Amino acid sequence: MPVLETNQVKKQYQMGEVTVSALAGVSLAVEQGEFVAIMGPSGSGKSTLLHLLGGLDGPSDGEITLAGQPLARLSDDEVTLVRRRKIGFIFQFYNLLPTLTAEENVGLPLLIDGQSLERHREKIARLLALVGLADRRDHKPDQLSGGQQQRVAIARAFVNDPEIVLADEPTGNLDSKSGTAILELLRKTCDELEATIVMVTHDPRAASFADRVVFIKDGRLVQELKNAGNRDVQPIVEVMAGLEL
Repeated sequence: MPVLETNQVKKQYQMGEVTVSALAGVSLAVEQGEFVAIMGPSGSGKSTLLHLLGGLDGPSDGEITLAGQPLARLSDDEVTLVRRRKIGFIFQFYNLLPTLTAEENVGLPLLIDGQSLERHREKIARLLALVGLADRRDHKPDQLSGGQQQRVAIARAFVNDPEIVLADEPTGNLDSKSGTAILELLRKTCDELEATIVMVTHDPRAASFADRVVFIKDGRLVQELKNAGNRDVQPIVEVMAGLEL
């Protein structure tokens, strides 16, 4: 069974008297340990899709199933628990709390879930070591570079052992060198931890780290490339050029 599956998911917004279709029937399956990149022109619906996958918004029609649970059949409180315990999020702008240390920011999802930080210090230390920040555990965000802050955010995304991690332009706010390091880290978590990642990106170089690249246009999935994380950018660039014509 796929970790994540969508079946003819649609999303419409009402803007005055006009109905805008953001997604027009998207069906997608993501397997355990797979790294999937979602690409498309601006306004194609890729960010809307990611929000629906994370339970941050609900579809107008269709079904989203996460770890065997159809989200539409859950109450709002149940969806919140699924989001808290089964999904990790990585955002473009890190979203770290400035008054907390790196260690405390990583452990924040555990605290929100009512768990003791003390009980999980070993796990937090292990995650900080995984992202190369074992010696920065007591540093606050303003004492860290942008790339280091994003590494803290990645460790935080994995602290609850999520079924899937959703990443929204995770390198969009970083320079090329830092961005490459973050992409290599995400690739490493897939290869070594069998993590499952879905990443929205506009950058073909970022998408080249994924196992599969799914292309969306006008709210529909129109093409996909089996990429196998081989970092071959050219086929991705060619598909995107065709979509943007």
